[in-house]
Amino acid sequence: MKTLEDLGNDYNRYVDTFREADGRLPPMMELKRVHTGFVVENAKLVADGEAFGPDERYVALAAAQLHDAGRYEQLRRYDTFRDSESVDHAEFSCEIVEKNGWLDCREREILDAIRFHNKRCLPDGLDPLTFTAANAVRDADKLDIFRVLEDQIKNCDWRGDPRVFWNLPVDVPPSADVLKHVRDGKPVDYQNIRSLADFVLIQIGWIKSGLFFAVSRRLAAERRHLEFRLRFLREIGAETADLDFAAHTGGEI
Repeated sequence: MKTLEDLGNDYNRYVDTFREADGRLPPMMELKRVHTGFVVENAKLVADGEAFGPDERYVALAAAQLHDAGRYEQLRRYDTFRDSESVDHAEFSCEIVEKNGWLDCREREILDAIRFHNKRCLPDGLDPLTFTAANAVRDADKLDIFRVLEDQIKNCDWRGDPRVFWNLPVDVPPSADVLKHVRDGKPVDYQNIRSLADFVLIQIGWIKSGLFFAVSRRLAAERRHLEFRLRFLREIGAETADLDFAAHTGGEI
């Protein structure tokens, strides 16, 4: 059986095939490489904090390592990470993993955890191992997406260069549909994203009701992700005082 280290080495060798002549990855691919490392570390924190058994831990960490394997070819082929303009990157990642023959055990569970990591909801009827691993990857992925957004806001010219946030307009108020779904604790259809405020609110929705494991919610609170987003909404003039945040954070934001 391949170890998690073996899978990491397989993944890294594959990523290396996208390096340019000077040995560097294109910046957006480097962002995904770094993101994957953080997702794996988050998945370890979830697995350890929730006392996963050996099989749960292996499947969750393997899926975390490989969950974005399709991102590199997606960017090279379509010049975008937007799935709506290219391919479903989770399904594409499964194709890449299968094509390269990286898995020699628990293949179905790992592939399904990858396949469902970006879906609005998990399908009914998953076996317990897949259900646990998929939720771990989904939580670990969201936790690092929080970090990525904060890094972009702190270090990029997001006002001067709209490409930083996918050309979403800054001065457009949140959509009513997004506000309602976040207020009701329901997943948001990404097709409803019309502004930067919508994108930030979707992440607030994840903090409010989209993290499955208690350790994930604790990590989000310790990292002050909600506080950062509320402050940022105020900065762009999109503060929303009608959302009951405190009820979901122990009154601490």
